[in-house]
Amino acid sequence: MNAPIVAGGHTRIRPFNTRDTYPEQELDNDLCQAVVAGNTVYVRGQIGQDLDTSESVGIGDVAAQTERAMANIEMLLSEAGARMEHLVKLTIYIVDPRYREAVYRTIGRWTRGVHPISTGLVVSALARPEWLVEVDAIAVIP
Repeated sequence: MNAPIVAGGHTRIRPFNTRDTYPEQELDNDLCQAVVAGNTVYVRGQIGQDLDTSESVGIGDVAAQTERAMANIEMLLSEAGARMEHLVKLTIYIVDPRYREAVYRTIGRWTRGVHPISTGLVVSALARPEWLVEVDAIAVIP
């Protein structure tokens, strides 16, 4: 795990460069998995990927990919000093509308009692063809 950095007055959680995480693509962008700005935590879209190894998990299984995405969100919130109960907004991207029930059932287990708002979108594709779902999150630490 990369150590957090402070840039522009905000804490950047798990900084990385896209040339390392997407070697098959010609990219060179400095990004991070989450940003803490004041008491707000912005979590980059999470997919079925192990954040430590960059390996895709749950290939072909949208529920397993959603489970990993939500586990990543919980881990990143924790690293940022927040908890799942601090979630205020989720944006959910799926590549097939038939995945909606499996995805939302899984997310529902992770957000039971939290009541965040959410927006769901059906998109034609995600960054890699094996990814079926992506979830980004915003949390506010009280």
